[in-house]
Amino acid sequence: MLTEVRLRGHDFTNRDLQIVILNNDAPRLSGAKMHSTFPAIPLFAFELPCIVLSTWGAAIALLVIGGVAARSAVAGARGLEKIVALRYLLFAMPLAVFGAEHLCSGKGMVEMVPAYMPWRLFWIYFIGVALVAASLSIALRIQVRWSGLLFGVMMFLFVAMLHFPGALSEKHNRILWTIVFRESSFGGGAWMLAASAIPGWSDRVNRILATVGRVVIALSAVFFSFEQFLHPANVPGVPLEKLMPTWIPGHAVIAYLTGAILLICGISILANKKTRTMATYLGTWIVLLVVFIYVPILIASVLDPSTGARVEGINYFADTMLFAGAILALAGDDKMH
Repeated sequence: MLTEVRLRGHDFTNRDLQIVILNNDAPRLSGAKMHSTFPAIPLFAFELPCIVLSTWGAAIALLVIGGVAARSAVAGARGLEKIVALRYLLFAMPLAVFGAEHLCSGKGMVEMVPAYMPWRLFWIYFIGVALVAASLSIALRIQVRWSGLLFGVMMFLFVAMLHFPGALSEKHNRILWTIVFRESSFGGGAWMLAASAIPGWSDRVNRILATVGRVVIALSAVFFSFEQFLHPANVPGVPLEKLMPTWIPGHAVIAYLTGAILLICGISILANKKTRTMATYLGTWIVLLVVFIYVPILIASVLDPSTGARVEGINYFADTMLFAGAILALAGDDKMH
């Protein structure tokens, strides 16, 4: 049986990608009602599509690996520096999720690869492997100067080849511009990690990577602040199309406070004034949003029998966590301060 799922993906799948999941044995997840004399047990307890299992599995695996690797750094830090010490974990875990997504649903992503590129399916799987490798490298702090540099290059290429041309073609589409800044901030964060890596690059290269990373992250924060003020009903942090669930209280307070923090910290970082302090405050706030907004959304998505809802839940969670990791990469760059 064919079940069509509308999926919000990542990189090559930032647009609402149509994926068709082939499952000949699974009953339809919506439509006909099921009757039983036993207490109702959610169907999703037994039928989990590959993309759900792989993304969740990758997230849990990197949480364990990155948590163990960050244990000593967190233990030795004080106050908000404990949050900064988690930057490698916060940056690495989403990469594993997106890598698993590419590897599991590659055929559905082929149409997102530019038509002029040869071996389109190969590039989907290649990027999936690269994302998983980068996540392990960053989580374990092994050759981060290379993984951070190359992941940043990849993100900026995505922006130049896919997202920026798409945004230019629909100049009034705020979602497309939000994705341009979001992906750019991911690349900037990766370059911040590369610039602060030990062993690292030359001082000149480190200055270039750090400056580009700082400016891109700051501009993204300022852009997101305006979007947050203009669209307070949307989820905070990276304000894309999803609306804040009605069961989360204090919508307006969260939205406008997030917008103010993004604006103040973004302008200060752009001006290179109290950069580390402001990046620490902003990164910590985004982490709080992940914990108190996106984790509940993620849990709610698991209880939804729709594969699309589950994938959307983990994607929003991972996107916002990666944005937090990028900001904290700026806060943790000791070479800059």
